[in-house]
Amino acid sequence: MQVGDKVVVVTGGGNGIGKSLCEVFHRAGAAKVVVADINHDNARTVAASIGGAAFKCDVARETDIQHVIEQTEQQFGPISLFCSNAGIGSGFDPIAVNAGGSSDEPWAQSWAIHVMAHVYAARHLIPLMKARGGGYFLNTISAAGLLSQVGSAAYSTTKHAAVGFAENLAISHRADGVKVSILCPQGVDTDMLHSIPKGPQSGDGDLSPEQVAQDALNGIEQEKFLILPHPQVLGYMRKKTENYDRWIGGMAKIQAAMREAGGRH
Repeated sequence: MQVGDKVVVVTGGGNGIGKSLCEVFHRAGAAKVVVADINHDNARTVAASIGGAAFKCDVARETDIQHVIEQTEQQFGPISLFCSNAGIGSGFDPIAVNAGGSSDEPWAQSWAIHVMAHVYAARHLIPLMKARGGGYFLNTISAAGLLSQVGSAAYSTTKHAAVGFAENLAISHRADGVKVSILCPQGVDTDMLHSIPKGPQSGDGDLSPEQVAQDALNGIEQEKFLILPHPQVLGYMRKKTENYDRWIGGMAKIQAAMREAGGRH
């Protein structure tokens, strides 16, 4: 898919990867980039810099996503590319006293933002895309959805679920002309990364949001389902499936080292 002359929506577009996605789509010639973010001021700042449009949107609320979709289509035309990019880093316990010990709140937040936000976007856009012969979803997930996230069961579990939904979305609607890509980086130099304990997600280096956004654009143009800004992740996936017990043992060693370091590793 080429984004030139297309209408694009990016959630979580006010900062980090989302901001860079908005900028790279603008440079690629998108007809209109809609910046949706829970921080309306950030969304307006990004939108103003690229001649886009801004909407306040809490992706945990279905009505907010529905509003963004409806208003975008009314004001700017059919949405060709919807990027479910918003995410949170909550429920991290690098010492992992109890993988199930977090309160319900971080689990509920992670589920709403990392999974249901993708479901809501599809719920309201799939009928429209089917009627006009197709469309595209880019879901920002994480390498944690393919591997795991030491120190956060909630983050890891919901990111795995997001991969599962994206797979089903792609399988169910390929015949309708709907394409899906998942963006799964490891460490990215964003505020969210700096808000969580340092861990193995940074072991292969933290990429800039600009690089990750460019990789996303390249993957969309090639219509690749799996976009890996850190190519090493493919090797880790292969090792995981080749010998699951060995992989669990290796990850447990990382966890043990973090516990020994008191969560500062």
